[in-house]
Amino acid sequence: MTERQNSGTDGATNLDGAEPQRDGDEQADAATNESDSAASAERELAEQRDKYLRLAAEYDNFRKRAMRERQEAGQRGQAELVKQLVDPLDDLARFAHVDPSTVDTATVVQGADMVEKKLLKALTAAGLTIINPLDEPFDPALHEAVATEPALSREDDHMVSRVYQAGYQFGPQLIRPARVVVKQWNG
Repeated sequence: MTERQNSGTDGATNLDGAEPQRDGDEQADAATNESDSAASAERELAEQRDKYLRLAAEYDNFRKRAMRERQEAGQRGQAELVKQLVDPLDDLARFAHVDPSTVDTATVVQGADMVEKKLLKALTAAGLTIINPLDEPFDPALHEAVATEPALSREDDHMVSRVYQAGYQFGPQLIRPARVVVKQWNG
């Protein structure tokens, strides 16, 4: 066979390894297919980019809304606490403006005691716990030792003997530790 017979259009290659030339219709179809697939890929990329941008905007809006709702919830909680403190505050205002010449000291002490009880009742209802650890074991997570004193027995070692200042806890959060004197056994 000669070279011309081998180079037919049946898909064989020429002697130099190049593919035979396609006729004009085949080349146009290939170019159209390539441009269609490129356009399709660009459309898909544009759709994915649009989805991403919408999702990012939606997340940003969610984040802002959640932050705003958290702030509003905190403000509502504070307003509820203040609402509970208004009555004791009114009592304190009435108590502070009495005429000292017409009121005896026993009445003043009794009035201060009543205002304190009402205030503590409101704060306790809101979640405040008073830490007054007299004769309890020392707990460094809740107490602050300001001094030590000798214990009379081994059983009294690390027990709270006096409370200088009560501590406060709001829910699980320690507001202020109780300041205490701790007994220490030197045996």
